[in-house]
Amino acid sequence: QVQLVESGGGLVQAGGSLRLSCAASSQTSATYLMAWFRQAPGKDREFVGAISRRGGSTNYVESVKGRFTISRDNAKNTMFLQMNSLKPEDTAVYYCAASVLYTLSVVPSNYNYWGQGTQVTVSS
Repeated sequence: QVQLVESGGGLVQAGGSLRLSCAASSQTSATYLMAWFRQAPGKDREFVGAISRRGGSTNYVESVKGRFTISRDNAKNTMFLQMNSLKPEDTAVYYCAASVLYTLSVVPSNYNYWGQGTQVTVSS
């Protein structure tokens, strides 16, 4: 069992940057595949990006490629999402998730643990 807590959300103007963090309650090194999802009002939860257990592999949804970067520090049990060149359409609640799978997955049901979410609002 692992508990996940996101932080770093807020209000930013279009073109700005934010860095989200996801702190895990227990050892994450080589234990969990991790990912970021987001959910805007009235929309389904959307995959943003994922990172492998040791951080060697990542993948992203097309709409954030080149703007968002996922990283992790297993020694600190923390995952990050650096978001640059933010757009109003990036506005959503952002969730981190952890999976016992080994293969990067874009499917929410493949993730076993979820954080409570952090709001990101991008104004135009």
